Amino acid sequence: MTPTPPPTGASLLIDALIAQGVNTVFCVPGESFLAAMDSMYAHRDSIHLVVCRHEGSAMFMAEAHAKATGRPGICFVTRAPGAAQATIGLHTAHQDATPVILFIGQVGRGFMERAAFQEVDYRSMFAPISKWVAQVDDASRMPEMVSHAFHVAMAGRRGPVVLALPEDMLSGAAIAPVRPVQAAAPVRATPSAPDLAQLMDMLATAQRPLLVVGGSGWTAQAVQDLRTFVHASGLPVACSFRRQDLFDNEDPHYVGVLGLGADAALHKAVKAADLLVLLGARLGEVPSAGYTLIDIPQPQQKLVHVLPEAQDLGHLYRPDLALLATMPELARALAALPLQAPLRQRLRPQVQAMRKDFEKFTAIPPPQAIPDPLAAVDLAQTWGLLRDQLPADVVICSGAGNYTTWAHRYFRHRSFGSQIAPTSGAMGYGLPAAIGAKLAHPQRDVLCLAGDGCFMMSSHELATAVHLALPIVVLVFDNQMYGTIRMHQEKFFPQRVYGTALHNPDFVALAHAFGAYGLRVDQPAALVQAVLQGFKADRPTLIHVLTNPEQISAGSTLSGIRARAMA
Repeated sequence: MTPTPPPTGASLLIDALIAQGVNTVFCVPGESFLAAMDSMYAHRDSIHLVVCRHEGSAMFMAEAHAKATGRPGICFVTRAPGAAQATIGLHTAHQDATPVILFIGQVGRGFMERAAFQEVDYRSMFAPISKWVAQVDDASRMPEMVSHAFHVAMAGRRGPVVLALPEDMLSGAAIAPVRPVQAAAPVRATPSAPDLAQLMDMLATAQRPLLVVGGSGWTAQAVQDLRTFVHASGLPVACSFRRQDLFDNEDPHYVGVLGLGADAALHKAVKAADLLVLLGARLGEVPSAGYTLIDIPQPQQKLVHVLPEAQDLGHLYRPDLALLATMPELARALAALPLQAPLRQRLRPQVQAMRKDFEKFTAIPPPQAIPDPLAAVDLAQTWGLLRDQLPADVVICSGAGNYTTWAHRYFRHRSFGSQIAPTSGAMGYGLPAAIGAKLAHPQRDVLCLAGDGCFMMSSHELATAVHLALPIVVLVFDNQMYGTIRMHQEKFFPQRVYGTALHNPDFVALAHAFGAYGLRVDQPAALVQAVLQGFKADRPTLIHVLTNPEQISAGSTLSGIRARAMA
């Protein structure tokens, strides 16, 4: 009888991924991990291998897939060039606290330290933007290393892990016996009873409290538990930058988002608060308006800070009460607190006033009276219609650019998981993210927002979306320039416009060339109808939206910025 050959590093790797519940892998194929791809072939009915056109896009897809599912996103890339191109997605996961695992094909162990073809020391390369970087040198240790990678990615403040895979290790046999490993369970931290009691005491005496939610690791149940706590306590709730889907924006307790172009009234409320309760939100540069809302290190406000990572507590702000907790356990504990009606009654006038400010700030203005020879679409009017007609559970994915300011200001997120966007400000994110989100939740409508500059950084992934027959809708907002950079150029170097103009292709023809639907619209109502029809299509739909360069952001015009700079 022929003995069963020992497992290889590659077969152990794919078995370990299956044991972890992985059903989707994103990659750009490379010769350095062909053995792993061959092992995936044997499991092609249980693992969907999504082949992308660029490693940066593959990482974006994996990162967005992780945001949508709550489990680590998986990406495979080849040696140095592939690894370098994946860096942007790795950095996005690091700043957004998203659990992803990047597997990199590596040169053979016998070639290391010889400046071999495409050799890189990945520990040195990725240590600053990863939670853990390691190399699997012994095939027998593959289950151990993969298990550890999943635990690290999901523990505490979630984030990316990198595992390098020497080519000869993948194809070589495991020497030592290997036992199966069960799926990693997220590490959970529950707030203590004394800490919760102190929180209740602080709430009981606060006159101007404000709750700010953000960060990662939330679940649909945690968001529901948070709402139960808010309704019981009567607190006003703000969301951190690009975390607007953590609380129903139509709820009367919701008072706005701390992000780019935030309402000045909300900034004033943060400064005036006598108690800030930060749940999962670190309140970094963007939500703190350049670190101006809370004094560092000693806030003027009393501060309750809840984070899942001990070393993050007290990093910027010294809290009066620091709680180490993961968000589902925290929300469950808050929902069970025995809060009293007098607190709600006392806070009601404050919440109503803040809500009134929010509704005023997000009210759709009348159509702009800007001369518009290009017949461009009025974006405020467009988002007023989208707010009313998009499904409540629509998933909106966007990259970076001023075109997002209208969505952030005027759209109201109703359901958890409806906003997938990089807090790192990574351009080119929207289209790959929409693909990752749609694969994670095929039953939900997915809308991608992209500027003309942002879209062209990952437009090649239309080929991936068409190949997968994904009915995502891509809105390309075209003002023929790098709008955000032009805005800052006008602010600091007025009348010296240089290097920010764009010469764009015919976006509709480009969509058709890829095999997607493509159309151009010039009216808000037509845009909304095209979006709704695109959700029902059998492939992606690209909608070209020509915008007036004068509409530089939701809060200012190009000529207004220039006039203030010249004054």
